[in-house]
Amino acid sequence: MNSRPQLILASGKEKAVLRRHPWIFSGAIKHIEGHPQEGDLVDVVDTHGHWMATGHYQNESIICKVLTFDKDESRLPIEELLRRRIRSAVNYRVVLGFFGDLNTNVFRLVHAEGDYLPGLVCDWYNGVLVMQAHSVGMHRLFPQLVEILKEALKSHGLQSIFDKSSATVPGGGVQDGFIWGEETAEKEILENGIRMTINFFEGQKTGFFVDQRDNRALVESLAHECRVLNCFGYTGGFSLAALKGGADYVETVDISKKAIALCNRNVELNFGANASHSGVVADVLDYLSTIDSGDEAQGFDFIILDPPAFAKNHRNLQQGLKGYRSINQRAMEKIAPGGLLMTFSCSQAVSKEDFQTMVFTSAMNAGRRVRIVRQLPHAMDHPVSIHHPEGEYLKGLLLYVE
Repeated sequence: MNSRPQLILASGKEKAVLRRHPWIFSGAIKHIEGHPQEGDLVDVVDTHGHWMATGHYQNESIICKVLTFDKDESRLPIEELLRRRIRSAVNYRVVLGFFGDLNTNVFRLVHAEGDYLPGLVCDWYNGVLVMQAHSVGMHRLFPQLVEILKEALKSHGLQSIFDKSSATVPGGGVQDGFIWGEETAEKEILENGIRMTINFFEGQKTGFFVDQRDNRALVESLAHECRVLNCFGYTGGFSLAALKGGADYVETVDISKKAIALCNRNVELNFGANASHSGVVADVLDYLSTIDSGDEAQGFDFIILDPPAFAKNHRNLQQGLKGYRSINQRAMEKIAPGGLLMTFSCSQAVSKEDFQTMVFTSAMNAGRRVRIVRQLPHAMDHPVSIHHPEGEYLKGLLLYVE
């Protein structure tokens, strides 16, 4: 094979690897041969010394994120392995029609474990590719990845590549910025026929929450003549969809002044300065308390709750669920009878069962009858590996509240 350091699995810990789960936890390791540093490539072997996988070493509870379970692939130069993965990811988006869509030019190009590249996210913004590494090992491969992506996306109109990994690479020391091509702080994109301005330096995640595209389209189809409250509204994706769908009035609430300022710009870009919309800088839970649900002029019959991840990991799961219960109960108390509530959790630590139980508890505490209209997953440019069900991180429900 080669001289890579080896992670020796403890007896009986091979099952998850045989199922091709891409995460290997430190508790499964009997001992380590060699002295791997954060981000180094390592081989995973069983107690008898048989090779099982190759991946990136991490000084975390997930001690290895697997790049390949194929022995022949593990012998390839890393550039060739990356090229195969990128080619597959691009082909997936071509087959699903994302390139060349006249109404949408923003989508996820590489979805980490879902595209067999754990630790790497790449989002396409109308010719600008935003790369984000979630591991040291993947960030160290950016020079090779940039060349591979330039080659793979040349025919699709790639203009520039932006590295937005400062907040996601363990250990820090990474600066956001353009690493190839034309440099621009902002870019106008199109989603479902709606124009939006993306700020790469100041935007959250990679600049926009591309995973909610299909759910925003659903809001557009349901918002006609509704009074809509978009909570944790960020730069207004759901608000713009509601306005396009013919909502009577839309209010966007976010604690970030910069987000609301960009939201207002996006509203004016699409619907003019006199659009029936207000942007409010406020804490959502506090703001929900001020709503008079009995006043038709102030109440809302469509509320959207798309909060940040309240539970970053299993250690703070219960505290996170408490936060979700608080905002959902308050929204159910305030929404008009017969209203629609669209509610989400993007916390990977929160299971579907946890999320639905939280919604049930919120409904009971609010004293409202609630029907589940539809489950709301992330969009199909965020594929989930059958070997990694945790990749289905976005949980959402559309509820009818009586």
